[in-house]
Amino acid sequence: MVTDACRLLPYNLPFTLTVINSYSATCQMPWADRGNIQSETEMRVLEALQGLIGATQVLTGEAAAPFLVDWRGRYRGEALAVVRPGTTDEVAAVMRLCAEHRIPVVPVGGNTGLCGGATPDESGRAVVVSLGRLNRVRAIDTDNDTITAEAGCVLQSLQDAARGAGRLFPLSLAAEGSCTIGGNLATNAGGTQVLRYGNARDLALGLEVVTPDGEIWHGLRGLRKDNTGYDLRDLYIGSEGTLGIITAATLKLYPLPVAQRTAMLALGSLEDAVTVLSRARAGFGASLTGFEVMAGSVLQAVVRLFAQQRLPFEGPAAQSPWFALLELSDNESAEHAQGRFETILGAAIEDGLVIDAAIAENISQSKAMWHLRESIPLAEAEIGKSVKHDVSIPISRIAEFVQTTNVLLQKHFPGIQHVVFGHLGDGNLHYNVARAASQTEDELMAQQYDIYQVVHDSVHAHGGSISAEHGVGQLKRDQLPRYKSALELKLMKQIKVALDPNGLMNPGKVLQA
Repeated sequence: MVTDACRLLPYNLPFTLTVINSYSATCQMPWADRGNIQSETEMRVLEALQGLIGATQVLTGEAAAPFLVDWRGRYRGEALAVVRPGTTDEVAAVMRLCAEHRIPVVPVGGNTGLCGGATPDESGRAVVVSLGRLNRVRAIDTDNDTITAEAGCVLQSLQDAARGAGRLFPLSLAAEGSCTIGGNLATNAGGTQVLRYGNARDLALGLEVVTPDGEIWHGLRGLRKDNTGYDLRDLYIGSEGTLGIITAATLKLYPLPVAQRTAMLALGSLEDAVTVLSRARAGFGASLTGFEVMAGSVLQAVVRLFAQQRLPFEGPAAQSPWFALLELSDNESAEHAQGRFETILGAAIEDGLVIDAAIAENISQSKAMWHLRESIPLAEAEIGKSVKHDVSIPISRIAEFVQTTNVLLQKHFPGIQHVVFGHLGDGNLHYNVARAASQTEDELMAQQYDIYQVVHDSVHAHGGSISAEHGVGQLKRDQLPRYKSALELKLMKQIKVALDPNGLMNPGKVLQA
């Protein structure tokens, strides 16, 4: 059996190599399987990488495999190696070496992305830079309400560190137990509290970035105001690793709320949900931290598939066509929060906008409501493959968009199922499409690009964006020219060329070659 170490020899070059990685063996082989190495230069690069960060942190073969496939299993690639630097200086050293030899670099964090943005291509030329070892919280400044953390810090760990200091870091999403803050910034992640606190970009004050030529930009400033030229920070956030590697960030913190209250509403229509959102904003102001919307069929599938879960309603309300989940954060008291909820929601019930409302009386009930919302992707996985969309629409046009797009899809793909849920408070819908009862999964997936075009054309017609919080990656790269102006794409390409003239940073993502 050929060891992974032996697979590092160049194609058709039989000679003996003393292995310098963790396998510590000597082997000889006529190169029948070209493996990952295509040239003697790349073999020397591999050896140099081992010298820079340690042999055990340079992964090949089976050890590298988990980093070469995206979370959904949709994209698979190959790589010269996966490297795991432990410091920003090591990231810079790796980048300088790759720049010298024109080796493409693909950064990866928690590998929880949904668009293939952290998966290398199939050429096997790239070095994948995993930032998982850069996972320290470097500093917390409670007077300035900031936290500085490295890119590989898991989001939940960062939240816990902030809470331990009596502060709130509000970025929250389903993958928070495994996604990393570097990936969150690279995709400008959103989540459930964007309504109050904004996207990842709104939470970042400063960055530390390794450039494509291996220099380090020390931009970790904890300033709310800094008008000293172009905002490089915002340029790197949302760039999906195509301009440089984010290695650390200084982020905003907030006071912990004195009390939080959660409510679930049964609604007769999506139009009613939009009206209730407007009333909630007026009545709660900045205290309204979350407003999620879910189609009734979606939540009903969750409770059908997971016997331990149930809706907080009985009778006809449990069969409502739409549900909303609200969260209120109050700085006075639990009683004050409860009273505000009862007043605003009571008026909405009296006016016929809400069929029924359930207000959580304790943390356990609140968690159960959120668990229903967070279980939707799990239910989707149980049902089978679906065509997923992450879109944003002006809130005033969301109901029109859903109604129009549902009709269009049924016209072109009769019987398909609409799986609609998302962050109504910021106009971000996960408008997914599941197979018709008469279809197989393969038949649905054969139609996916036609489905994308119908949905994305409708998004564009309603003044929206085809990517709200998941990024572009590989999945939507080739669709951008259909929806972005030629000038926008020209400016984006000029930025790319200016900062990454050799095209080494995460090639094949966001922009067409």
